[in-house]
Amino acid sequence: MTLSSEPHTPIGPHDRQMLALVRPKGWNRRLRDDVYDLVAVGGGTAGMVASGGAALLGARSAMIERALLGGDCLVTGCVPSKALLRAAHAAHAARKARDFGIDTSVDVDFGKVMERLRATRAQIAHNDSAQAFTDRGVDVIFGQATFTGPRSLEVDGRPVHFKRAVIATGGRPFLPPIPGIDGPHVLTSDTLFQLTEAPAHLVVIGGGPMGCELGQAMGRLGVRVTVIEMTNQLLPREDPDVSRVMREVLEGEGISLRLNTRVSALSPTKDGLSVRLDNAEEISCEKVLVAAGRVPNVEGLGLEKAGVEVDSRGIQVDQNMRTRNRRIYATGDVASAEKFTHVAYAQSEYALFNALFPVWFNAAARVAPRVMYTEPEVAHVGLDARAIAAMGDAVQTFAVPATEVDRLVIDGDARGFAKIHVRRGTGEILACTIVCPAAGELIGEVGLAMTRRLGLGAIGDTIHAYPTRSELVRKLADAYNEQRLTPRIRRLLKAWFSLLR
Repeated sequence: MTLSSEPHTPIGPHDRQMLALVRPKGWNRRLRDDVYDLVAVGGGTAGMVASGGAALLGARSAMIERALLGGDCLVTGCVPSKALLRAAHAAHAARKARDFGIDTSVDVDFGKVMERLRATRAQIAHNDSAQAFTDRGVDVIFGQATFTGPRSLEVDGRPVHFKRAVIATGGRPFLPPIPGIDGPHVLTSDTLFQLTEAPAHLVVIGGGPMGCELGQAMGRLGVRVTVIEMTNQLLPREDPDVSRVMREVLEGEGISLRLNTRVSALSPTKDGLSVRLDNAEEISCEKVLVAAGRVPNVEGLGLEKAGVEVDSRGIQVDQNMRTRNRRIYATGDVASAEKFTHVAYAQSEYALFNALFPVWFNAAARVAPRVMYTEPEVAHVGLDARAIAAMGDAVQTFAVPATEVDRLVIDGDARGFAKIHVRRGTGEILACTIVCPAAGELIGEVGLAMTRRLGLGAIGDTIHAYPTRSELVRKLADAYNEQRLTPRIRRLLKAWFSLLR
């Protein structure tokens, strides 16, 4: 969510079309004089799910947004970033076509790439429009919401009373305390997609998912890219094998990496910026993209008057997404360590039912995957690498290289692997990581098995079509089943076959 009073500077007709939908001029809906059953503060994914769901169930519902409906996902996150990645994939695939005996030439028109991005965003904006939610029965209000008490707030001075509220104000890019970080040549995810011309050299601060995704995409679109990561590996949260593969991929595509390195200062130059590193190296570039994480939007909400507690990670909630004020819930980036659209969606579903009905759904119990949309994709579900390592011998791990899957070999992209961790002796799936093209589409099968507690053996019992990428998951189950043939079982089988001769 953008916090400025001017939430978005339009570039061309597509942006104006989007703004007409998600922040229409002159939109002034009358607030109810009576009490709302549920008010969502924030009009991104989390707020839309909460308010829209409440209206669907017949509750009196309102959604208050100070910038643009759709939030980060539509304006500066999922939608524009994936549109950029799709264009980058097309350029890369055209270059790789010669590997299949097809000779092509590639000429990237960056301006047209960005124009298509904005056109796609405008097209999808219909789903998040003010009118669409009004038609569902939601009172859509634009303005700054500020709590005035445990059951009340105001929107630009207009009072609103509620039985329950869901705070869904999202987050914003984190700017590390680096001298010069607030200069005009510094980009974040809030401003990157407003580019109309490709920078000659882009330095990316941060080697996490966003830095790898956008760094790879910009490199494929013809931009010279340098990624700077302060830890000793890309994607420090992931399995070291994931980091190794991604390092090989990015360096193979010509992206320069600086690991174990910090940026100490940014200084303006005639043509852009000078990036000074802690090892005294200086890098000249045209633009810097900061991809160093996100911080929650909690300022200006009057949370202290509502009895809502906040720490450095955001609004404090319990497993039911409820704040200290039992009438107020918080979901999505403002309250969650997992800052993904699908997590915000799921949390708001549970918060909605917990708020309106005498039930207690535990949002923390849901199995939520995460996906990094590089190429190859990286998908993970379950415990992280540190938690698995801490379990020691209680865990069995099975891994299959992508080169064992015929479809990946046929497609010419067998980089990566699948790795699954199960509780020893039970087949209970604790975690799974998949690195391959379309890994995000494959991880859902594992997530379903975990949610329904089916175990890895159930995946092995499922017939997977050949030749498909899904065989990568099936082969994990094959590896698990093979280890169940212990030496004792093999001796018994050998004796049985001897009797049959």
